[in-house]
Amino acid sequence: MASITTAAPQHTDAPQGGDYRVPLAVVTMLFFMWGFLTCLNDILIPHLKGVFDLNYTQTMLIQFTFFGAYFIMSVPSGSIIAKLGYQKGIVVGLLTAAVGALMFYPAASATSYPLFLSALFVLASGITLLQVAANPYVAVLGKPETASSRLNLTQAFNSLGTTIAPYFGGVLILSSVAGLTPQQEAEMVQMPYVGLAVALAVLAVVIWRSKLPVIASVEDHHAKAGKLTDALKYRHLVLGAVGIFVYVGAEVSIGSFLVNFLGQADVAGLPEATAAGFVSYYWGGAMIGRFVGSAMLQKVNPGKLLGIFALVASALVFATVGLTGQAAMWTILAVGLFNSIMFPTIFTLGIDGLGKLTSQGSSILIMAIVGGAIIPVGQGALADTIGIQTAFILPAVCYLYIAYYGFIGSRHA
Repeated sequence: MASITTAAPQHTDAPQGGDYRVPLAVVTMLFFMWGFLTCLNDILIPHLKGVFDLNYTQTMLIQFTFFGAYFIMSVPSGSIIAKLGYQKGIVVGLLTAAVGALMFYPAASATSYPLFLSALFVLASGITLLQVAANPYVAVLGKPETASSRLNLTQAFNSLGTTIAPYFGGVLILSSVAGLTPQQEAEMVQMPYVGLAVALAVLAVVIWRSKLPVIASVEDHHAKAGKLTDALKYRHLVLGAVGIFVYVGAEVSIGSFLVNFLGQADVAGLPEATAAGFVSYYWGGAMIGRFVGSAMLQKVNPGKLLGIFALVASALVFATVGLTGQAAMWTILAVGLFNSIMFPTIFTLGIDGLGKLTSQGSSILIMAIVGGAIIPVGQGALADTIGIQTAFILPAVCYLYIAYYGFIGSRHA
């Protein structure tokens, strides 16, 4: 596997006194935007399921395509960033995502599911480039001991995007489909995604005109970069990659099935547009938890807090499998609160102590986001065979592994 080097940043002057608040604020905008775009898939899933009359397994190809791009494009993204630097790489990522959003227009006009999947792949490829650049960059924009706290804070704004997206999608995509033909239903996504393409292009201009600082340690990583195979020698990184795989898979699986699950007669019996609003509670819980978790991680050991949150999340999902009515609805929605700190905490624990191999470790962890492609398809297959509610057993088991990683697996060998 080819090595991935970190970027050569464009500017030679870091902020005076190590004050990284302005560049951190600029990069945080990226977290909001890719959170919004990612969570909008939760609205596309029930919408396109109806348009193309798909079963659950077929519908989960949306997440398979989207998150599969993380695995396929992570290594090329690292190479792009190495050649162009953080700032130009981020701009390229935003413009690539904008092209993917624009591709929804012809996909809807042709009423073609393969074209929708192609648009999602291009969109996700741009987001992959942003992720490969932004996560490690935030981790080094300040003191190493507060990296988990800092990444949780930026991820809180990612969750702000995921909280707003279901409401946005419910109003603009799901609320007015009654009586429409499949062609007209497909076209409901056109203007929302054209608007998103414009927003991505504007953000690209903002990033282009911003001055992002050089972080000495990152620049040193670029000069002395090793191979991915060297990073794989670190046990806590490898176990962390598995943690990212199952975490993203579990979080995405739950979010992907919420609209259909809340529509079940023995759960809440909600219409799709109403259920989409409740999806915001799931992602909003993650946002609140990340703001709170950012403060808690200043004082609490990250591994222990991760383990505790994962155990609670697993218990809530297992409870959802056995409950009915409002109880089942609220236990699954509450999982979002405990999802909150997982990705940024696993990420910072995974790259901790890697030194010059930090960028390689980061790329491995970003590749592991492919869990969001694999696990939802597995849950879709379970839903088609044993029922949508019982299928939640799969993410429940995923959280048990994350608890293991927090308490034991994250320790350095």
